[in-house]
Amino acid sequence: MAEFTLLSQGVGYGVVIGLGAFFAIIILLAVKIQKDYLSEDSGKSEMFLVANRTVGTGLTCSAVFSSWMWINETVFSCIMCYYYGIAAPMWFGTGLSFQIAVMALLGVLVKIRAPNAHTSLEIVRRRYASFGHIVFIVLNLINNILGCATMIVTGSQLVNGITGVHIAAATILIPFGVVIYTAVGGLKATFLTDFLHTAIALILIIYFTISVLTNEHVGGLDGLYDKLQATAGDHYIKGNFEGSLITFKSKGAILFGIVLKFGNLALVVMDTAFWQKSFASEVRSTVPGYNLAALAIFAIPWALGTVIGLSARVLEKTPGFVTYPDGFTAHQVGAGFVFPYTIHSLLGPGATAGFLLLLFMSVTSTVSSSMIAVSSILSFDIYRTYVNPRATDRQIVTASHLGVLFHGVFITGITLALNYGGADLTWLAYCMPILTSPGIFPMIFTLFWSRQSKIAAIASPILGMLFGIIVWLSTSKSIYHAVDITTTGMLAPAVYGGIASLFSPILFSVLISYFGPKELFDWNEFLRIDLVGDHLNEKIVGHGTKPAIATHTSSTDVVTSPDTTRPNSESKEPTKISSTNFDDNVLIHPFDASTLAYLNHWYKIAWAFLIGIVLITFLLWPIPLYRDWVFTKPFFRGWVVFAIIWQFFALGAVVVYPVYDGWSEISRSVRGILKNRRL
Repeated sequence: MAEFTLLSQGVGYGVVIGLGAFFAIIILLAVKIQKDYLSEDSGKSEMFLVANRTVGTGLTCSAVFSSWMWINETVFSCIMCYYYGIAAPMWFGTGLSFQIAVMALLGVLVKIRAPNAHTSLEIVRRRYASFGHIVFIVLNLINNILGCATMIVTGSQLVNGITGVHIAAATILIPFGVVIYTAVGGLKATFLTDFLHTAIALILIIYFTISVLTNEHVGGLDGLYDKLQATAGDHYIKGNFEGSLITFKSKGAILFGIVLKFGNLALVVMDTAFWQKSFASEVRSTVPGYNLAALAIFAIPWALGTVIGLSARVLEKTPGFVTYPDGFTAHQVGAGFVFPYTIHSLLGPGATAGFLLLLFMSVTSTVSSSMIAVSSILSFDIYRTYVNPRATDRQIVTASHLGVLFHGVFITGITLALNYGGADLTWLAYCMPILTSPGIFPMIFTLFWSRQSKIAAIASPILGMLFGIIVWLSTSKSIYHAVDITTTGMLAPAVYGGIASLFSPILFSVLISYFGPKELFDWNEFLRIDLVGDHLNEKIVGHGTKPAIATHTSSTDVVTSPDTTRPNSESKEPTKISSTNFDDNVLIHPFDASTLAYLNHWYKIAWAFLIGIVLITFLLWPIPLYRDWVFTKPFFRGWVVFAIIWQFFALGAVVVYPVYDGWSEISRSVRGILKNRRL
């Protein structure tokens, strides 16, 4: 139970129960509107799992942003700024941008090479057969379960700490409403709720950032800077230049940046939910949607973490702060109370209730994506593959519904165990990459490197995980002379273990592939992955296309129909052609030649964007600042102001633009509803 509470239990129960019920009702209505006016039936597996592959750029951007707007970007960025100063939120933002940019590249490549895939694991099975498929199922489940559990652990501990709601009750109730609307609405439902979550959360984030900064106890940009300088002796940060909070030269911040950038890459590459969003997006939407989200996501940890984290440091021991006369305890910081305690002290109980709303938005958007991802694995990669290979479309959807329910129950049990075992946000964030990272490069090689052998793909992540765990535990023992939940949650062991777990599979895969049996994969084999539906038993070639004989290709080019129809300039959507495989030697790509050329164009753009992000955020921006220098007042002003401007850019990108981009669907739905009312 919490040491003290900020709000009543009634408020806590009202948020977790009331909002869960509210969003469940909203999604039930949205599903009905989709079916009645947009011909989108979530009772069909293609709609439930990949939203009929018709999601536009705006909604794709909003959904990716929301899925990556974990509670980490809000609560954890404030913790890291509190620990290491102004450099940490910037490293946080650069890591998130880089990771989404990687997924944009993978997303467009999978449309070129495996256009009918529903999960990333379908691709793995086609290349490495059942044994490799099972290994990656386990890796994906570990990633999704730990990621989802982290969110619920953090959410339940914060609800408990703020309102006194029992930790077990909070753990059970947070995912309850998500289970209902996800089971009913499927992937498109998560896109819609992601948009609502994002809009509400981002408005609250901007409000908290500006309101805290302009509060009389902070004193605006100049007041915050003066307080930081005046109290510098009270918060000396070991490893920072002159111990300052406002220097970019911070050993702790850069180590944290390494953990985040590379360790948390698994939460994108090994998360089926991110792959599904790329499968669900339109051909023209994948790269721009993901890369727009990559730019927008930078705003969350950068501005919010900077303002809240620094304000907490200078105010924690002043009269009126909730911890007065003492500062934060290590437990309070590690569990994420820097953010809520600061806004409660400065803005009052109403703001704290707003924080609970933000908490609910952040946690449930991630949980809903995880539930769809896990249900897809259970229904598609386990049930349809190994239990009932001849499953009908209806049976697959039923299995997906049951998968959501099963995951909701299972993740609740895991989260209760972690809560009662003493885990908190910081421990989970540091240690999770060690278990989730080993499959990253073998998965990337699956799409990029035709030479990776089946044995290498299977063995390298297993060896990498073992190596990472050994390094993690041995480093904890070597540095801190003990192996327990405290020492394993320290930054240094997490860095060394995470690096070993991430990068060692590259070495294992290359060595095994070159010194083992020589295998060269034919990318056209991915075209054997087909759409789902009872009608697919009929051997029909769409749009008058002729079958093409598959031949090996070594680039992103694949076998296509001879049709050369140009993309429709009015609809902005390239032509899509139904795929049909007549026998083992005849394969037809579902996109025509001009559409593939269009995708290859976006593939090059995705590479250019990724390289640009890496050069700017890893080198050109941070390296000149990493020197013996403390921010001057004018530079500090510009830094924070630019971060806040970026928040408004994010609001335009993920809230305003999706409404503009989807206006035709919105207007069609409204006209249909009004017409029915008149009748």
